[in-house]
Amino acid sequence: METKDAAGKAAGSVELDEAMFGIEPNLPVLHQVVTAQLAAKRSGTQSTKTRAEVRGGGAKPWNQKGTGRARAGSSRSPIWTGGGVIHAPKPRSYAQRTPKKMIRLALKSALSDRAASERILVLDWGIEAPSTKSAMAALAANGVDGRVLVVLRPEDQAIWKSLRNLDNIHVCGIGELNAYDILVSDWLVFTPDTLPVDRPVTRGNHAAEEAS
Repeated sequence: METKDAAGKAAGSVELDEAMFGIEPNLPVLHQVVTAQLAAKRSGTQSTKTRAEVRGGGAKPWNQKGTGRARAGSSRSPIWTGGGVIHAPKPRSYAQRTPKKMIRLALKSALSDRAASERILVLDWGIEAPSTKSAMAALAANGVDGRVLVVLRPEDQAIWKSLRNLDNIHVCGIGELNAYDILVSDWLVFTPDTLPVDRPVTRGNHAAEEAS
């Protein structure tokens, strides 16, 4: 694959790892992993009151018999206005346990989908000092538009600062790369140093797993 420079011209070539960019996307796994990722983002702070928690309702509204009305023991019954809520939602965690192999496969599937669509750019930014104008010009020169995911190293501070104020651009580190961010982006922009490669994941090394 060709590496491009800020002017949109060829600046060399790199080889994409077939294990990362050349597999058949596994749609069921992608769906399950993305669903779990979105679920984990939910705050889970919703809370409503049951009839035991609603204030008031201690006195019996009227006599049990003789009124011609249905018997009632509390004005905070769920069938009354102002009453409690049946099966009320309470604070909880929506996080789902997802096997690491599935997360890894989903990442590969998302990368392979973007590679098949020719929506991956390997860019030599050539930015030494922060300049949003230069960063936008580099993307425009290479035909990159829409929502863009840019993957950088921590050392690429000048590029980070050039892109951080742009609404349609999301910047992440190689260890933060994930299937959801890839799928919601129209373009993936890597540098020659941030291209993911397939490598074994050591036990407990979650960051290395996401990066590869």
